[in-house]
Amino acid sequence: MKKVFTIQKINSKTIKELENAWNLEDYKALLDIMEYGDTSQLSIEDASVLCLMSLSDYEPEDAAVLVMTYVFGSKLTRGQINNVSHEMREEKMWEEYADLSLHESFFTIGQLLYQAYDGRFPHPEAVSFHLKITAQHPNDLSVFDTDLEVHLIRLLAQGLPKNAKINRLFEDQLNGKAFSEAKDIIWQITKDRGADGALIIKFISSLYWFEDLKYTDGFESVLTIS
Repeated sequence: MKKVFTIQKINSKTIKELENAWNLEDYKALLDIMEYGDTSQLSIEDASVLCLMSLSDYEPEDAAVLVMTYVFGSKLTRGQINNVSHEMREEKMWEEYADLSLHESFFTIGQLLYQAYDGRFPHPEAVSFHLKITAQHPNDLSVFDTDLEVHLIRLLAQGLPKNAKINRLFEDQLNGKAFSEAKDIIWQITKDRGADGALIIKFISSLYWFEDLKYTDGFESVLTIS
């Protein structure tokens, strides 16, 4: 069954960091790893500044290893972390790394290292969208009660150029096959209902996937629901 939706972009913006990606406990933990000393009385503002200063005392690759080891723990081996630490100086790992489930974490690592080294790591760029979605038949909006990211990406892909990365790399998934990558492509998402019953979506993802969406105000898309 085909369901017709209209997507209206309320606004979009490029962002260089994810809010609250690093909290006081994270900064203290990193400072402890770097043997800073007593951190018990530090505010988050002071801990942030001290953490960046302490990281900058290391060689960039060594700092990358330190932060990745803290963030990824057992998700990556020591060898993998060492290899990536060299690539991070030139490559945007939140776009390039093969495992999409690590992209958001790579972005938060990238934002910390970029700040610590005054631009000697790639500039982190993500994109935030605020959308309004209406349906030809209002009850059809209930489809977003489950598999929110999957349905949203399938709608948005129709508003992107055919040669957009997401259309080229996920053709089968966009056409109805299992789309397990969807929750890793969209990093953060919230939904609400507007006063008129429309669905209001806010989401954050990599600029890599949705840069072209910044240049369109709205479009119509169709979902085929089995």
